[in-house]
Amino acid sequence: MQIKHIPDDFVVQEELAFPLEAAGSYAVYRVEKRGITTFQLQARLAAGLGVRRSAVILPALKDRRSVAVQYGSVKGTPPRQVYGDGFSATLAGRLDRPLRPTDVKGNHFAITLRDLAPEQVALISRRFSEITTHGLPNYFDEQRFGSFHPTHGWIGKHILDRDAEAALYIYLAGSFPADRAADRQFKEIAATRWGDWDALFTAAPRPSNYRSVLTFLRDHPQDYRKALNLIPRQLLSLYLSSYQSYLWNRIVGAYLTHLLSSHAPRTQWSPIKLGGAELPVYRTLPPDLQARLAATAVAMPHHRAVYREPALAEAAGRILQAEGLTRSDLKARILKNAYVDHHDRSVLLFPTAASVGTPQTDDRFAGRTKLVVSFSLPRGSYATLVVKSANSGLL
Repeated sequence: MQIKHIPDDFVVQEELAFPLEAAGSYAVYRVEKRGITTFQLQARLAAGLGVRRSAVILPALKDRRSVAVQYGSVKGTPPRQVYGDGFSATLAGRLDRPLRPTDVKGNHFAITLRDLAPEQVALISRRFSEITTHGLPNYFDEQRFGSFHPTHGWIGKHILDRDAEAALYIYLAGSFPADRAADRQFKEIAATRWGDWDALFTAAPRPSNYRSVLTFLRDHPQDYRKALNLIPRQLLSLYLSSYQSYLWNRIVGAYLTHLLSSHAPRTQWSPIKLGGAELPVYRTLPPDLQARLAATAVAMPHHRAVYREPALAEAAGRILQAEGLTRSDLKARILKNAYVDHHDRSVLLFPTAASVGTPQTDDRFAGRTKLVVSFSLPRGSYATLVVKSANSGLL
């Protein structure tokens, strides 16, 4: 199965929690982007409006490899339409404040699945029926784990371990698939000349935050903590939330494994690998267990998180111990302006408005079939997880 073969194969549209108003000090744009990140969209929309990048508020991140309709706000009375490379924006209404993440109720997806065999089409149709009825674990999917480096680990974990140099090393010298060519070339130099801040400053891309960090390190070669705090707050928050999400997945996965082992036949569930961890996904649930889990929300791991249910507390303690952490470690003590988030997350995810289209001949893979599936999810849940679960041949 192929997803996101072309951007038009993955269409996502934000759904706001309330109607926009006709008046207010903030303009709200309905923005369509294609093939660019939300950060790139923010910069290009700001340039088109002639304002600072930070003046444009986009409350949710959307995948680069997609066609995404999302909302953004900016103070003032800007033009009705703005166009730029990879996006178009149309004034949709106004508010008396900027948009917030909680203003996004959820997202509706229309996803074209390609390169399917006939047996996969049948499996996906059956699994979508099971998923809408029984739900699936509300795990964070791979998109959340972009700051994990296969050799050097999680930037967020190094921050919680108070190892500022290790976190900085990944930031400045750890290459990732999404890096631009210029960034990748710079990081190759940083990995071989670590500590030679003059040379790295000369090699750093222009413009980039790398240069700001390296300017400081040239004058304060060992002050890694202050240098770490020069990374943009939004990025530091993403690094923390990425690792926190990995921990949540592992805790909930261990908790579900315990419950499924005693409530569901082994043939009804199997592992899926996310962020390097193997986590259980089930086909169906007994009614009593489904009702129990549908009413359960689990705290994101942080230093004040409480897990009252014994089985859940045991799972959390075991996972933190395996990571070499205690609950008190789950506070970013070496950061000044970025924090470990505090909120609960539902254990189960139930797609709504779900439909499976009629199978069609795939125009990009000879002799294969394509299938369009559509559904809505609440804010913070992952459409790719639904698709992976629907296509899992182990179930």
